[in-house]
Amino acid sequence: MNLSLSATIRAGTVLAMLALSTVSLMAAEGTAPPSATELASRLSTLRQDGSSYVRVRLEIKGGSKEPLQLQIKERRTKNATEVVYQVLFPKERKGESVLLRKIGNRPASGTVFVPPNTVRELSAGDMKEPLFGSDLAYEDIVENFFAWEQQTIVASEEVDGVTCQVLESKPGKGDRSIYSSVKSWIDVRRMVPLRVEKFSGSGQSARRIDTTRVTAVDGRNLPANLLVRVPGRGTSTALDGSRLKRDVTFADREFTTDGLKELAVPKSSAE
Repeated sequence: MNLSLSATIRAGTVLAMLALSTVSLMAAEGTAPPSATELASRLSTLRQDGSSYVRVRLEIKGGSKEPLQLQIKERRTKNATEVVYQVLFPKERKGESVLLRKIGNRPASGTVFVPPNTVRELSAGDMKEPLFGSDLAYEDIVENFFAWEQQTIVASEEVDGVTCQVLESKPGKGDRSIYSSVKSWIDVRRMVPLRVEKFSGSGQSARRIDTTRVTAVDGRNLPANLLVRVPGRGTSTALDGSRLKRDVTFADREFTTDGLKELAVPKSSAE
């Protein structure tokens, strides 16, 4: 072997070893991806983020109903979730309201108000009913599947060019749900689910929710636009969020049956 070729081989070997050393060093210095439990815990904490107010445009695509303008009031903590949805527009549906509540591991419950004076109480068995005729169920509003007992990372897949960790959540003995499992495609960098698919007891897909726009609010990334589909239903529901405010102060009355009859807008969220 001539000296020139020998030197070239030695140089190539040294470069290869340096490259491997660099990769090993980067791996050692890099942050390890979160485990399924850690990922679910972070997402659960973000979901239980206190009080918030948001305006939403809800449109049922493939349906004949006029889009709804809604206001949403939420109080979410580790032990309790209270959510109020109220129709602001169109005029003929103004004031229609839904209150949903879930305390600890107790079954979810709620109240529906239709002006001028129709009130209907919702039990756990009613949680599969659609919200304002949309592709969202009441259960989807109050459920926090990231807090379920069983959490597993089952794959790594791309959604719209973003590599996501696919987190599978299954309810434990103390968890109540109309679903048998939920898969979430998580953008770990922004800590946002870009897709959520929910499955029935038979293992069939029951509902899919895609995040179509992510926005930053107070330094945190949040799903702003959603598209919801139910297999075989023939419609889809688009939700376009705006004017989101966090850490809003609500009166306790706003989360009662009497409060549903009032379209009170938090002062800090008024136009």
